[in-house]
Formats: sequence, structure tokens, C-alpha cells
Amino acid sequence: MKRLSVHDLKPEDSLQLLFEGAFDPHAAREGELEPLLQALEKYADGWMPDVAEGKRRRKYARAAIWKALEEEHNENSTALGLYRTQWPALDMTLWLRLPPRPPMLDMSIEVKPLSFFSEQERCRQFVEMVRAWACRYPVTHAAAHSVADTRLTNAPLFGRDKQTWYRDGFDKVYEVFWLNVFGPKLVETIGRERVLSTPAWRVEELPNGCVLLVTRPTATDFACDEARLAQARAHVHLRPDLDFDSVLRTLRERSATLAPVQPRFHPDVAPLLSRVVDHVASHQRQRTIAELNTWRPPEPEEWRLADSALPPDVEDPARACAHYRLLAEHLVALLHTEVPSVFDATPESLTDVDFYLWREEFPTSRPREAIDAHAVPALGAYLGEVLVRHLGGQWLPRQKLEEAQVRVGSRLWLPFARARHSLRSRQALLDSSLTQLYRVAERHRG
Repeated sequence: MKRLSVHDLKPEDSLQLLFEGAFDPHAAREGELEPLLQALEKYADGWMPDVAEGKRRRKYARAAIWKALEEEHNENSTALGLYRTQWPALDMTLWLRLPPRPPMLDMSIEVKPLSFFSEQERCRQFVEMVRAWACRYPVTHAAAHSVADTRLTNAPLFGRDKQTWYRDGFDKVYEVFWLNVFGPKLVETIGRERVLSTPAWRVEELPNGCVLLVTRPTATDFACDEARLAQARAHVHLRPDLDFDSVLRTLRERSATLAPVQPRFHPDVAPLLSRVVDHVASHQRQRTIAELNTWRPPEPEEWRLADSALPPDVEDPARACAHYRLLAEHLVALLHTEVPSVFDATPESLTDVDFYLWREEFPTSRPREAIDAHAVPALGAYLGEVLVRHLGGQWLPRQKLEEAQVRVGSRLWLPFARARHSLRSRQALLDSSLTQLYRVAERHRG
């Protein structure tokens, strides 16, 4: 029963809900949480969890939830995770803070992709679920919005400025999101009449004094100009001290940052760069694509003309070539679990190796001594073997590994030198990728 994490998918945007409410820690836990689960099961249209996880992973059921909370219980808190095994992906965490600290029910829900909520009815059901929770577990503040957009804000609930939240709580409206629930204290601070007169698609006063505010019928079109205007109007209404034009300009800048950019990567490294942008966070993806569209890898310097070849200076060239093959097998042994294609020793496997090393930040996450002594020789030998197998290359062994050459057509390539250059830094893994050297060698083999 493998759960599907939101991190397993490409960096598409997600819908995230953060909810912080009150509950009775002295009541029976099953009875206190039953309304929460009932609302989840009623309104989670198409994204209902099927996995409950504490110390162990179990199929979603009431008994599994109570067991998980029991397993994770410590002196002053307990928690569990709820997930899905199918698309769309779900990461949901329920955390209960217990006495002697002030009791609190804290939930985080992330559903991926955001496009799953393009239908108005599905969004309505999501809002009704949050409304039911807010009526039963009075909130200080709750909100749901695009993950990519929230990562561009400094709002305490979602953004980078967590210290403001911890220091001041929600003493004012830092940001208006697609869905918002304002707690009674914040509503009274702003003024109940002002909050209830906010220009928004839906504004509702809840029986416990909270106010539910939804800016638009659907969550997915948050970046369109009509949605940004609605967001700015609501925010400035709740915060008269803010300037409407400045708020709107900031929102439009965020929309521009998230606007789709068509990849136009250098063809030698396009497969590698596509993997790179698929790995970055959704709010950084378009900016990264734009930057990589203008970036060009430096021309490989690890080559010389064939007529300047250094002759083999080893006693037994055949034995030296066998040693290179053994070094290449060391790379296979090192990476085969994370990079299964490494067994194939193909041009495509070079890209897989490049990306793995970049993703793992290999040059800085491993000891430098081990990289120089083991990783560089293994990586260089592997590159050389791919040149031999797929471009008809011929090893010209040398006692010094960095002088070892592979003849391909009218050029000699220095795979060990390339490996050393590649493993200098994370950026060097792109500047001096194995993928690019192979493609350049392929073009010049004739």
C-alpha cells in the first residue's frame, strides 16, 4: 500500500489548507473528532484519504485513526497523517496539542494538482467542509490557497515570516487568500461590520463569531487579473491603511512570476534541464525556466585533436582498459538503486546520472576526499565506456587517469578530466555535464 505524496508528482501547483482551531481535550477523543471526520468524508469529493499513518501505515478507517493517534501520543501532543494511494495526491496532517499547553487542533491539507479544483462544485464542497470544521472547532485563522502563490508572500500563515505569527498571532489581515476564516478576536479587532461588508464572492458570519470569506467561486484562477482585483479590493477593505494600487501591483507581480514560460533549452542539455525544472518548487519553476532558456553551457574544454594524442604509457593497455571498465562498474554499484538505468551505460543514462548528482547536491553533500578518490574515477570511467560503446571510441590509456583519452573520430576526449570538472560544484554539474560532452562528441565523430 504505497501512498502517493504530493512530492511524487512534478512541481505542479497544489491547493493547501491550513487550519488552527480549538477543541475540548478532556472530551473522549473519538467523540470530539467524529464531526471532523464526518465532514471530511462528506465533502472530500474525489480526494478522500485512503491511508492513515502513525507508527504504521494502515487502510483508512476509524479504528486506524484512533490507533495512529494512540501510537503518536506523547506528553503534550499527538498526530497522524492521512494520504492517498491514487491521483490526486494528498498530504494531510492532523496534530492535537494537549495540556498543559493551550489545547489546539492543527490541520494541514495539500491536494495536488491545483487544477483538480477547477470545477466550481468541487470548490463549493471544499468550502462547505471548512465551514463545518470552523463551526465545530472555532479558529484563530484558517485559509486555503495556491501553494505556489503563498510561497511568494510573507503572510504569517503560509509565508516565510513565521516569527510574526509566533510573536503577534493574527493581529491583523496580512493577506487575503482564496478561502479565509477569521476568528472572533480578529473580527472584533477589525470591526465586525467592516468584515461582513467586505467585497467578495461569499462572506458569511458563522454561529460562533467566525467569519468565512471566499474571494472567487474557484481556486484555480487566482492569478487572473479579475481574481487579483477581487483579492486587492478585499484586502484593502479589511486594511484601510494599505494603498490599493500598491497591493494590486504586488499581486500582479506575483501573477507574472507564475505565468507559464515555454522551455527553449539548449538542445545538448535539454533533457537534463527539463529534469532540473521538474525538481524545483512550483513557485520557482517559471522563473527557473526563463533563466535556463537564456543559459548556454560552456563548450567542453576536455578534448584535443587526434593528431596530438598522448601515446599509451602503460605496460599493458588491455589490462588498463579492463581497469577502466571495473571503475565504471563501481559507479553502477554506487548508483544502481537510485538510478536503475546506470546498468545500461547509454547516453540517456548519462543524463540520469547528471540529474541524480545535481539533485543530491553531490559535490557538497559528500566528503571531498571521497569524491576525488572514488567518485571522479568511477564517473570518468563510466563516461569513457559510453563513448566507447555508442560512438565507437577507443581508449588510449595513460598512467595518470586525467590524461587517459578516448578517440572518437578526429578528436580525443578526456573523460576523467570532465568528471573532475563536473564534480567541483552543483553548478558545475550543469556547466560540465556528462550529457553535453557526449552530444558534442557525437556531432564531431565524423
